Amino acid sequence: MAARVDHAVVSGTFSLDGETHEVDNNVWVIGDDEQCLVVDAPHDVDAILALVAGRAVKAIVCTHAHDDHVRVAPELRRRTGAPILLHPDDRPLWELTHGGDEPGAELWDVDLTDGQTLTIGGAAVQVIHTPGHAPGAVCLYVHDLGCVFTGDTLFEGGPGATGRSYSDADLIKESIRSRLFDLPDETVVHTGHGPDTTIGAERENV
Repeated sequence: MAARVDHAVVSGTFSLDGETHEVDNNVWVIGDDEQCLVVDAPHDVDAILALVAGRAVKAIVCTHAHDDHVRVAPELRRRTGAPILLHPDDRPLWELTHGGDEPGAELWDVDLTDGQTLTIGGAAVQVIHTPGHAPGAVCLYVHDLGCVFTGDTLFEGGPGATGRSYSDADLIKESIRSRLFDLPDETVVHTGHGPDTTIGAERENV
């Protein structure tokens, strides 16, 4: 059974620096008919599980730790038994949502590292550390499917937002140029919010 990508959109809020905004988030699931990875855990566990459709969830892979991407990750872990994977540089953002060392705080399970490879449904998923939108932001490149999951690092129209705490405008552009623009132009970009694009289409937007 070949790996595929399943997609849904869920709605909720994003809060940081004392501001809260309504947002629509993409939910991405990579896998075959038996098992899958969930990319981020935004807003609605039931909607994510509907996309999973009874498959074994092998991991919940977080592209970064803004609350609209990780808020329901612990609940999804409880309901699936899957570990939460996050780059450790995003610990300060994770702790804003799920607490730090105090009793009852939720932690993630496994640190993501640059160059790490996850395998699902016979497809290799390469972790690419792309700081800028968040210190521990990562993108997930799946060569076998011709796509990259960019979270909030790269969108149709250019880089993700960098006007909030823990973000850096120069760094996100450098991450995109040095890490993502090495990928083939035809690579489909599956974003954290909004429509797909391609690596080639975004070269002039960065």
